Amino acid sequence: MSFFNKVLASIGIGSSKVDTKLAKSSYEAGEIIRGEVEIYGGNVEQQIDAIFLTLYTTYIKEVDDHKYTSKAPIEKYRVSEPFVIKPNERKTLPFSFQLPYDMPITVGSTKVWIKTELDIRSGADSEDKDYIDIRPSGIAARLLNEVQNLGFVLRKAECEKASYKYRSKYPFIQEFEYVPVSGPFRGRLDELEIVFLSQTETQVDILMQVDRRARGFGGFLAEALDADESHVRLSVSVDDLPNLSNKLEQTISRYS
Repeated sequence: MSFFNKVLASIGIGSSKVDTKLAKSSYEAGEIIRGEVEIYGGNVEQQIDAIFLTLYTTYIKEVDDHKYTSKAPIEKYRVSEPFVIKPNERKTLPFSFQLPYDMPITVGSTKVWIKTELDIRSGADSEDKDYIDIRPSGIAARLLNEVQNLGFVLRKAECEKASYKYRSKYPFIQEFEYVPVSGPFRGRLDELEIVFLSQTETQVDILMQVDRRARGFGGFLAEALDADESHVRLSVSVDDLPNLSNKLEQTISRYS
């Protein structure tokens, strides 16, 4: 009977299972995430080589004018050393790790989840999947809030495949597309796009695409040639926060 149990466990029947339980489901980028991984022994004793937690997100890829959703790993964490789980035994392993500051936030169609993988020697691996909400870090949230205070409204936000020019450690970038509905840029701009190029606890580097509204024949010609768009890099640190609104307005005005 034991032999047949081992055979069945090798293909996932009666094998060990894993379940990850998080302290909460909503986090700020850069926050410490805590939880427990529960392992339930199956019908036979099994060697567990490792337990991995991997952060994943979704992003949009375009191939031959067709868009489809892909997934990409953000970070991978090992939360255990090798151990043996006995039949019907239950183990609980606590864990904690820090979320990256530059991870995407869950807005629009963007999703983030934690995939738990139980690496079972000579057996079918067990998996678990837990979706989480990610809010922007403190400095990123302040920047996005000041953009709205200037009269912009978020029209669309999504992660999309990054061009080689702007690719960093991730194959995607998260783009925030705003339109001016009030304030100093209403009637002057068609839209403002913001991409976070890098983020730390104390500084963010962004790329802004300032899309000017066409005025007259020359303006329409420039719009047709995409000459009405300006790409502006801007660094914002915690020292800039007291005067951030003025800094953003002056920078955007220079190209509007």
